[in-house]
Amino acid sequence: MARVRPLSGFPEWTPAERVVEAQLIESLRETFRLHGFAEIETRAVEPLDRLAGKSDAAKEIYTLGRLGAEPDAESKVGLHFDLTVPFARYVEEFQHALAFPFKRFQIQKVWRGERPQEGRYREFYQADIDVVGRDTLPAHLEVEVAVVMARALAALPVPAATMRVNNRRLVEGFYRGVGIDDVAGALRSVDKLDKIGPDGVRVELTGKGVSASAADAVLELARISAPDAGFVAAVEDLWATTPTIDDVAEPQAELREGLAQLVALVEGVNAAVPDTAVADLRIARGLDYYTGSVYETFLAGHEDLGSICSGGRYDSLVAGGGFPGVGMSIGVSRLVSRVIGANLARASRAVPSAVLVAVTDESTRPASNAIADALRARGIATEVAPAAAKFGKQIQYADRRGIPFVWFADSGEVKDIRSGDQVAADPASWEPPAEDARPRIVTS
Repeated sequence: MARVRPLSGFPEWTPAERVVEAQLIESLRETFRLHGFAEIETRAVEPLDRLAGKSDAAKEIYTLGRLGAEPDAESKVGLHFDLTVPFARYVEEFQHALAFPFKRFQIQKVWRGERPQEGRYREFYQADIDVVGRDTLPAHLEVEVAVVMARALAALPVPAATMRVNNRRLVEGFYRGVGIDDVAGALRSVDKLDKIGPDGVRVELTGKGVSASAADAVLELARISAPDAGFVAAVEDLWATTPTIDDVAEPQAELREGLAQLVALVEGVNAAVPDTAVADLRIARGLDYYTGSVYETFLAGHEDLGSICSGGRYDSLVAGGGFPGVGMSIGVSRLVSRVIGANLARASRAVPSAVLVAVTDESTRPASNAIADALRARGIATEVAPAAAKFGKQIQYADRRGIPFVWFADSGEVKDIRSGDQVAADPASWEPPAEDARPRIVTS
């Protein structure tokens, strides 16, 4: 038989690791639901022309087709590489059935043909939340989405998250005020600060026609950071000492509006989840469609993982316009891989069973099955011993599987095999301790 070779970039977890993944996902679901977000699920495939659009995503798309089938318009589809493209199509298609502002969350697998590396996969779970309006969307929802994500992350067994936030109106007003016409191009250059450093960004900016003084001002702006409203004075001082264009009224108004929105965001998030949000004016999010708040989130002590949650405000989800929104996305599989790999948390057991019902001999198996069914009817996960071996071997079997309790049908007693305590019990009323009722995440 040929040796099984793993496929790089397609993670598969052990049962215990799957418990960790499933409970992280369920924790996210619970937080999103508590804040009124409705869950949706979209199909796995979209037309190739919609998936690729005008971006560079085409090289990452896995196409889908039947072997031997003749290609036609209907078959030109690919697996979605994120949840934004299918969500945009979903809103456009079902807009008359949705109530706006529409608050949705979506946790699904996506597929992306990029080079696999630690925490980056070709098949992975992503968790998105978005609020989409019809024609308008109040700025306070940019704060709400960030608060919901901060609370969702705080509920997970991971180190403290820092949400580094910025505002595109602030940045664009500043850039236009110092004479930069290609604001989107400048933002894409600033987005590379971590990769090419300040000198590399300066070279890129001047290569795009940005003056030396404007490039220096852009880099000075990117250095400003504060965990509170203290960044406002730093921005105002920089603006006051930087050469600007002759007519700065409109850029300055945009800058002022962005400053106010960023203050509201930082203070709103930190009021809800203290010490989480930091205004960081180097956060650019190079994608052109962001128009307001932008977010990047990092785990303390695990900054090498990169941003585990990001997003921002956009003015049009749908190509035709009219659907402004704000959203954030968590790379769930990336997060799970670090939780497991760094032993940040583990499953209390790999199997759902809380009880193993012992079998005295095969003639008594029906009685053991009846006890198991009585426990299952009350929501207690139970299995029956696979063989009528000596009780010591049946206890060893339960221990290997991580099952905490063994039920002896002949004596009507249940044993906690960890402590050795054994008590009389009735399957119609006995309950395991809450912490043993089902597998749970144990932090290390």
